[in-house]
Amino acid sequence: MSDVAAVRELVPAPGGSLDWAAIVDEVDILAPLATTPQQPEYHGEGDVLTHTRMACEVMVDLPDYAQADPDGRLVLFYATLFHDLGKTACLVVEDGRISSAGHGRVGAIDARHWLWQAEVPFDLRERICRLVRHHMEPFYAVAGNRQGDTPEYVVRTLSWELSVREIAALAEADARGRICADMDESVAAVELFREVAQDEGCYDTEYPYADPHTRLVYCRRRGAISVDHPFYGKPGSHVVVMSGMPASGKNTWVAQHLPDLPVVSFDDAIAELGLTHGRNTGAAAHLVTDRARGYLRERTDFVWNATHLSSRIRARTLDLLYAYDAHVEIVYLESPEPVIKRRNSTRDTTLSNAALDQMLRRWEVPVPAEAHQVRYEPDIP
Repeated sequence: MSDVAAVRELVPAPGGSLDWAAIVDEVDILAPLATTPQQPEYHGEGDVLTHTRMACEVMVDLPDYAQADPDGRLVLFYATLFHDLGKTACLVVEDGRISSAGHGRVGAIDARHWLWQAEVPFDLRERICRLVRHHMEPFYAVAGNRQGDTPEYVVRTLSWELSVREIAALAEADARGRICADMDESVAAVELFREVAQDEGCYDTEYPYADPHTRLVYCRRRGAISVDHPFYGKPGSHVVVMSGMPASGKNTWVAQHLPDLPVVSFDDAIAELGLTHGRNTGAAAHLVTDRARGYLRERTDFVWNATHLSSRIRARTLDLLYAYDAHVEIVYLESPEPVIKRRNSTRDTTLSNAALDQMLRRWEVPVPAEAHQVRYEPDIP
């Protein structure tokens, strides 16, 4: 496993050459890509690792790479290096055709784990992972994605999660770093994506929604409201939703910052019912949900304390809260891996470190579109 100094050392200078042997040796998670095939009509170069190298060679020659500061070049380079990391796990061969649907989401999780272990700073790591997660978006923003979103909706929402300029650069490197017949069409799609973002005023900054509630409703309803005026929000509970790995300091944070608010906690419910993590926990989930509903009906402010580690798990909680017109603030906590595992192994819990490792396969850090406010507080001592 690399450390952050080694990670930085591999980043090429603008217009420079890649030390590909050193990169593959140091970044061990790339190895399976060498034997992962791709559909020949879109990737005549063959395996995913070859395409990755070609895309990285294109990236270091792009103007956006040359104009970026050292942190920006690190982000662009590693986003390109990891953009197809999920293709191995998502590989499907059916009737002679090769596909890898969902590889952006899976690749972002794998990249996050590797970069976390390498102690890459949180902000840089998440910039990389968000680019990996959404790297296919520019190709379909104008032509139309599976959800039928408008191009304006795509660029507006993306602008709150990542740099639109950076994802456009990644998409261009991805398009040009392959052997195919549709390269001109793909590059043109990226250029149209850039033009839409520039027209919307969010190519280099976040789209200026009227207020956080308007932004939240616009994102959740996939653009089905006007953003010309603030969207009215009914009064409801203010709910602080905790998110983070087990032993990341959530209980301590709540005790220090919100000691007077009632708390609903999945771990507390498990202990109260005498259950074991990972086994027969449905009763605990029902208990937590019932208590939360009670607070929501009374419009009482409270804390929902759970790991909420994946976007799908968080969505269950958030859907319930928004159904009761709650104002939601997500607080995400994180500590280095050795700290997490040391704490977990010494506390009174039925969750083993091996089970914690399994949880990391679903690890998705909250993004701004999920709540009225998202606070990131990594490396809590």
